[in-house]
Amino acid sequence: MSKEEQLLEYWRELSSEAQEQVLQLAQSLKPQPEFVPQTDLGKKLWEIRQRIVASGVPLLSDEELEQKLAERRGGWREVD
Repeated sequence: MSKEEQLLEYWRELSSEAQEQVLQLAQSLKPQPEFVPQTDLGKKLWEIRQRIVASGVPLLSDEELEQKLAERRGGWREVD
């Protein structure tokens, strides 16, 4: 049995939540093109991002970022 077939067999046995975790892991392992900032501000922001990634702090998703921005602007409140 090939590795691809083994992986597919294991995949089918996973819960949907575990499958989502596997997809996220696979996406993180995919080689990313090297980003080269063009402006001084871009370089500074890229350096900050690299330090955050190196520290192990997880980056915010798009949804989490939008929520944080809304909270700071006073436009988001969780209803109890």
